[in-house]
This record gives sequence, C-alpha cells and structure tokens, in this order.
Amino acid sequence: MSRFYARRRFGMVTAFSALLASLALVDAPAASAALPTPVSADTARTYLAALPVATEDRTGYNRDLFPHWITQSGTCNTRETVLKRDGSGVVTDSSCAATSGSWYSPYDGATWTAASDLDIDHLVPLAEAWDSGADGWTTSRRQAFANDLTRPQLLAVTDNVNQAKGDQDPATWMPSRTAYHCTYVRAWVQVKYYYGLSVDSAEKSALQSRLAAC
Repeated sequence: MSRFYARRRFGMVTAFSALLASLALVDAPAASAALPTPVSADTARTYLAALPVATEDRTGYNRDLFPHWITQSGTCNTRETVLKRDGSGVVTDSSCAATSGSWYSPYDGATWTAASDLDIDHLVPLAEAWDSGADGWTTSRRQAFANDLTRPQLLAVTDNVNQAKGDQDPATWMPSRTAYHCTYVRAWVQVKYYYGLSVDSAEKSALQSRLAAC
C-alpha cells in the first residue's frame, strides 16, 4: 500500500471515530446518577437464595425511627452529598445547598436543572426495611441504613417518581425505564443481603424473574 493511500485510510478512520464520538455525546444524558455499582447478577442470585422469606409486618413503623439526612462532612448532609455525587456541574452555597447543576434520573430518563425537582430515593424504602427486620434494630443501625453512601441504597431521582414508588417493593413497582431494571434489582438484593433483611414470597418471585433476565 502506498504512503498516500495509507495516510488517506488513516484519515478516514480517524474522521469516522470522531463522528462516532460526537454522536455518543449527543445521545448521552447531561448527567448520570452515580449509584455505587451493585453486585453482579450472578452474585445477586446467590444472595437472593440466601435471604429468609417472611411475611411483612409494619406494626409500629414511624419514619422518624430512621434518623436521616445526617451531617456527612462540614455543612453537607446526606441529601446534599448525594446531589453533589449524582449531578453534573453542581454548584453549592455556603450551607452546601445546590444552587445549580444538572441531574439525570435513571428511573424515568428525565434531566433536571433544579435540585428541588429531585428526591433522594431510599432504594430499599425505610418502611420496607422495617417490615423486613429493621424493627428489631438499634436506632444507630437504622440511621446507618437511612444514610448509607457505601451500598447502592441512595439515588437522586425525579421527585414525583419517587413519591409514586412510595414504600413498594419490586413485586408492585419498578422504574419505568426497563434499561435500569437489572441495576435496580441487583442493588435491591445487595442492600437486603448486607443488612440481613428478609423478603416476602411475592417480592422474591419478582426478584428472581428480573434477575433471570439480567
């Protein structure tokens, strides 16, 4: 091959690569939530098989029994820390409140530029945790659960989507974006396994079905 054609071919490949990169940027969300990566589907299936199955009991539940949005660093509480983690170009004021930025909600695919449009979802809801064994925990353990930044438990999402989810488990609620289902159930099982929580029979069946498709 002559040097001319070699250079021409290289130039065409470079231009094509640049075009693909530009298209990827166009299709990418403005910001992407940074949920800690859940365990693999295989590991989640192993964890799920080990979880005890029990009927849920909400007797005595009160959200205040799970102290949440505690101070994480300086003036930043848990909510503000997740907003900074999950957003792009987030600017905060002296009290750590987000004054601008961009947030992509993986549940519904919406992008927001006002922090007030976002809730911080407890992926495994506090009431669900209570039903599944947290009623026997100490307050300090419930606080750790409600503010856990290490496990895939806290995520910035569209506020009304989070409110529609409420305290439902995967047997009755899943994100509208099917592309996120595998991540969601892997995270759910990991959190329940780490905290030694139980699942009810319908919940386990739904998780098994979702994980089988991962």
